[in-house]
Amino acid sequence: MSSDKKKRLSSKDRAQAIIQAGGMTRRQIMLVIVGLMFAMFLSSLSQTVVGTAMRTIADDLQGLDQQAWVVTAFLITSTVVTPIYGKLSDIFGRRPLFIFAIILFLIGSIASSFSQSMIMLAAFRALQGLGAGGLMSLPLAIMADVLSPRERAKYQGYFLAIFGVSSVLGPLIGGLFAGIDSFAGIEGWRWVFLFNLPIGILALWMVSKFLHLPKHSGSARIDWWGATTIVLAVVPLLLVAEQGTTWGWTSPAALVCYAVGLVSAVAFVLIQRAMGPDALIPLALFRSPTFSMATVIGVFVGIAMFSGMMMIPFVLQIVHHMDPTQAGFMMIPMVAGMMFASIGSGQVISRTGRYRIFPIAGTATMAIALGILALLQYDSPIWLLMIGQLLFGLGLGQLMQTLTIASQNSVEPRDMGVATSSATFFRQLGGTAGTAAVFSLLYGRLPTTLPAAFDDPSHKSEMAAALGDPNVIADPTNSRILEVLQNPADIGHALNSDSSFLTGADPRLAAPFLDGFAQATAAAFWLALVVSIIAFVLSLFFKTPPLRETSALQQALDDDKGYGRETSHRTGPLPTAPVVVETLQPADDDAGGDGDDGGVGDAGVGDERTDPAK
Repeated sequence: MSSDKKKRLSSKDRAQAIIQAGGMTRRQIMLVIVGLMFAMFLSSLSQTVVGTAMRTIADDLQGLDQQAWVVTAFLITSTVVTPIYGKLSDIFGRRPLFIFAIILFLIGSIASSFSQSMIMLAAFRALQGLGAGGLMSLPLAIMADVLSPRERAKYQGYFLAIFGVSSVLGPLIGGLFAGIDSFAGIEGWRWVFLFNLPIGILALWMVSKFLHLPKHSGSARIDWWGATTIVLAVVPLLLVAEQGTTWGWTSPAALVCYAVGLVSAVAFVLIQRAMGPDALIPLALFRSPTFSMATVIGVFVGIAMFSGMMMIPFVLQIVHHMDPTQAGFMMIPMVAGMMFASIGSGQVISRTGRYRIFPIAGTATMAIALGILALLQYDSPIWLLMIGQLLFGLGLGQLMQTLTIASQNSVEPRDMGVATSSATFFRQLGGTAGTAAVFSLLYGRLPTTLPAAFDDPSHKSEMAAALGDPNVIADPTNSRILEVLQNPADIGHALNSDSSFLTGADPRLAAPFLDGFAQATAAAFWLALVVSIIAFVLSLFFKTPPLRETSALQQALDDDKGYGRETSHRTGPLPTAPVVVETLQPADDDAGGDGDDGGVGDAGVGDERTDPAK
């Protein structure tokens, strides 16, 4: 084949050459993406399925005030291991780490179904989170190996659609199982965790069978000290966010957590500096303004995202008297907005290679949504809540994939795993801190908002009328409220362990509880609103160079380096090298296709690239 003919190879031929060089056909890549979607569905479902079932679980295990531990235990462990998975996958390869993550997640799911207390459930959810950390970050890193950033935007839009589907199916599934007493001789809510098994097994089979990437041959120098110090830095600070209201923000326990977290954070930075390119999170990544800004915005987006998503199911169930299944259906507007925005933005990015508008529009839309949610009262019409959810979903759909793609586009192929996991880590870190903070704020505000609601003159007159009705007094569904009214000192803590007594109670007696709870959740939405405004301001200064049109695998072959070889973090343009196509076997006919129908597409070998350090 002549040199001129090589240069005239179609984008399809060049893409197929790269795929074959990596040992995977086009058809295998598509099957791998399906398997990754199952895994992503599994990890995102695990976060949303518990939300609508949590009230039932907490009531059954007698620990509504301990439910935050169940949520944050999962988020803490999944957060701290995310960068560890990313770095180890850069060293040892994605496939073994990904399979390990799926297996560990399934073990945690089975163990969670056997929980006998909220503390036991929190411990098993922590184990589940150790696997979920890999399921959250590795699929995006694997996609970066085989797809160019522009093509990746299209597929990550579908991945976020999967996240959106799980966001609505999760609450529905959680509500369905929480709403039945038992199924196959097992308590209904325990199936919330057992439901993961068939999906996980299918994902495990598909990944094991079809995922075959080139083996990494890099140094096996593992940053164990970095892994240790990041855990010691993150966990104490998240514990303070969770327990600050209970302990007191200046209590001895809180001060110890501050000290341990701060010292460990400083030690982590020093260790990362000493480890250089082998660091858990190489500091050289932050030389890129794009990566740095995407990371900071990701933290704030994570706080706002998880704060909103955790509070909405509680508002629907407690304030609006919905059962878990109804609450799941009522979250469809948020999911529809997320799916529409994620797929639409992915298509636009794939066609244009530009994405600056989406962080700006996404943070602005999310801020408007949180403003609506923060202003809602307990008796506000439900359609206002639906509008708030729709806008919230539209904002999130524009943000999540663009921030990840921006981070990936700013680094070299050898750091693709750690860059992806770092972006996920910081977003999850923000989400974990946000979740802990809003639950702490919620239960810290209830002792104030509940008594204030009972002192409201309109509620007093309605309650007086209800208490004058003999039928209300005789109704057993009102007995718990009557008991609370006889002990006014307990009003502020009446919802801490069990809220089920509000179901079926006289509306006039339940109204002060609903009003007080709504006022407490409004504080959480206000916090998320402030954070989203900060993210919007930062997005105005976000530099977004055009996306590269080459995949990580293709670029590595161009550079003739392979994965894992010691390289410095270059700040100049990447060199190009032709791929000798004659040495590669042509792809099967049924594996063909061009970039428009979903492959690595028009990512040509030797195309001009954007400087990743910009």
